[in-house]
Amino acid sequence: MRVEIWSDIACPWCYVGKARFEKALAAFPHRDEVEVVHRSFELDPGRAKGDVQPVITMLTRKYGMSEAQAEAGEDNLGAQAAAEGLDYRTRGRDHGNTFDIHRLLHFAKEQGRQDELIQILYRANFAEERSLFTEGDERLVELAVEAGLDAEAVRAVLADPSRYADDVRADEREAAQLGANGVPFFVLDRTYGVSGAQPAEVFTQALSQAWGERSPLKLVDQSDAEACGPDGCAVPQQG
Repeated sequence: MRVEIWSDIACPWCYVGKARFEKALAAFPHRDEVEVVHRSFELDPGRAKGDVQPVITMLTRKYGMSEAQAEAGEDNLGAQAAAEGLDYRTRGRDHGNTFDIHRLLHFAKEQGRQDELIQILYRANFAEERSLFTEGDERLVELAVEAGLDAEAVRAVLADPSRYADDVRADEREAAQLGANGVPFFVLDRTYGVSGAQPAEVFTQALSQAWGERSPLKLVDQSDAEACGPDGCAVPQQG
């Protein structure tokens, strides 16, 4: 079974939702037969690469809330994260464009290191003092190496804006086609969707239901047409 997760590294509920989903997956009897794939979704696609703001400032401007409301929201997120065993800095974080990060995650997927990288990026963005957005590409290179990727290969990806750009855009188009207008968004075997950072119990139910309702292969034609098998190929006999 495949689970696809649309998310953005700048999304705090994606950080929390991933932890809740993984708690459910760890207890799922068929967890070793579940493939998890992370898909791209930019929360702020129109933001220029060099446009970096404090998170509190971004929240007040984007959503029209007061600074006190923004700080209260961050405090609530910090408490939700702590309940899942996650570190979360409620003050002093910043916000920027994540397109290059999504490109890098597609590269990591090719190298079989996508989940490792996304977890490291979440930790860096939400729990560490150093910024993902103000230190240039070398900060991303450092984190990618920690995830097991080659530094020079990562630099080459980051230096070429076209690398994996089409993959990011394809993911975003697909999210729109599936009706996802926010993240995290989880799709199980292209049959069930779970929107938001739901409690682990909801993911447990979704995993069980999707697994139980997988349809066996249905043959269109049951006739005995010629075919090859383990014992070779039947050769029609001429009369």
